[in-house]
Amino acid sequence: MFAPFKDQGSDFEVAREGKMNLTSLSPKAGARRRRTRIGLGEGSGHGQTATKGQKGQRSRSGDGKMAGFEGGQTPLLRRVPKYGFSNAAFTKRYQIVSLTDIERVFKNQKEVTLESLKMHGLTSSKLPVKILGGKGEIKNPYKISVHAFSASSRAQIEKAGGSAVVIGG
Repeated sequence: MFAPFKDQGSDFEVAREGKMNLTSLSPKAGARRRRTRIGLGEGSGHGQTATKGQKGQRSRSGDGKMAGFEGGQTPLLRRVPKYGFSNAAFTKRYQIVSLTDIERVFKNQKEVTLESLKMHGLTSSKLPVKILGGKGEIKNPYKISVHAFSASSRAQIEKAGGSAVVIGG
């Protein structure tokens, strides 16, 4: 057996092979303190008012302020409106189709419509369709007819010699 030795500056023993002996682990001296027991008589130095001062809310038993109390200022929960208006119901939602998907699916075709997008599985629901430009570039000139285009997708389509047609609905 190897005889354990004390590592400099620590309280655990380490065997010569560099393995720790887990049964001898202990915190450093002074790292853990007992809690101060207050209100146990004058001789303790923490008697009578038990470190709470003389009078006032903080010296009473059951001390505490209600949750959210902000020192007399109107609390956040009372300042925030509880009912009112949200614009979320009126946001325009789109089905997204990227130009890279169009380039991949419509290689030999020149015209892209809502029906052809649905037929190839790029769109499914009744939501309007929006074309987004990707990181790549399209090479073929397409005539794309959908509800909306991003600025980058419109620029890429026109750069390739195609046209971006916005339809209603």
